[in-house]
Amino acid sequence: MGYTVSEVAEMSGISAHTLRYYDKQGLLPFVDRNKVGNRDFKDSDFEWLGVITCLKKSGMPVKKIRQYIEWSMEGDATLNERLEVFENHKKVVIEKIAEMQNYLDKIDYKIWFYQTAIESGTAAIHAQNNCVFTEGMDLSTVPNLHFPEQQ
Repeated sequence: MGYTVSEVAEMSGISAHTLRYYDKQGLLPFVDRNKVGNRDFKDSDFEWLGVITCLKKSGMPVKKIRQYIEWSMEGDATLNERLEVFENHKKVVIEKIAEMQNYLDKIDYKIWFYQTAIESGTAAIHAQNNCVFTEGMDLSTVPNLHFPEQQ
């Protein structure tokens, strides 16, 4: 006996609504059905759900995930295509990480900006230093800017 949608939702953290949506989008061809037609998840299906969640949360469109799953269901004849899916998606994720790092740098800069302004009693201190954040700026050149992991 397997698991129901509700049980899988509780165990995986993926909502029942999302599981049903994934099924309608063709992302769950590996999930069996019981005698009355309800989804009947197996323990091995959780690995698939983990991969789907990873790809979805890292920005892969459902259409591409579906293609990857279809290729997986075809077996070894599609190993090259599946490898290419992950190599291409890795590039996308690396670009997103770089973008997020730029956002984090700006946030760290603004934290430093306000901390030093509070310490000196005015934000005008930064006007004297012509202190302006620019994207791609080397934050190691900003005086007294310390990131949490460096403290």
